[in-house]
Amino acid sequence: MAPEYAFDGKFSVKSDVYSMGVVLLEIVSGKKNKGFRHTDDCDSLLGHAWLLWKEDKALELIDECLIYSFVECQVKRCIHVGLLCVQKYAEDRPAMSSVLFMLGSEEGANLPDPKEPGFFMGGSCSNEETCKAESIANTMTITDLEAR
Repeated sequence: MAPEYAFDGKFSVKSDVYSMGVVLLEIVSGKKNKGFRHTDDCDSLLGHAWLLWKEDKALELIDECLIYSFVECQVKRCIHVGLLCVQKYAEDRPAMSSVLFMLGSEEGANLPDPKEPGFFMGGSCSNEETCKAESIANTMTITDLEAR
């Protein structure tokens, strides 16, 4: 959920751009933003991606299932565009048409530097138990309703 919607109830097309960025980062990492925990920094997925980006270690975000089957420049571009989409302020986020252009452009095209994402806390957990808590596993239930 975009910060401006969560805090002020303001919804716009830039809220959808924020969601697109979250989805891009979730796809690359293979992890959900909701309930994300990391042993080192205990931030959200967005915060973890941001910290790795700033340390020039963005490729450490990649899902282990993709390790042997990805094109480095394409994955870096997805992470870069994802971080541009989840910037804290709506006016800093690109338009959706620009997002599509950036994702489809050649590797040589220059992209602006992303700014800090929304909901980034910038520190580690104060509660060690929370940091070490296991992520919630994906589960699904199916209810089959029958008429009498």
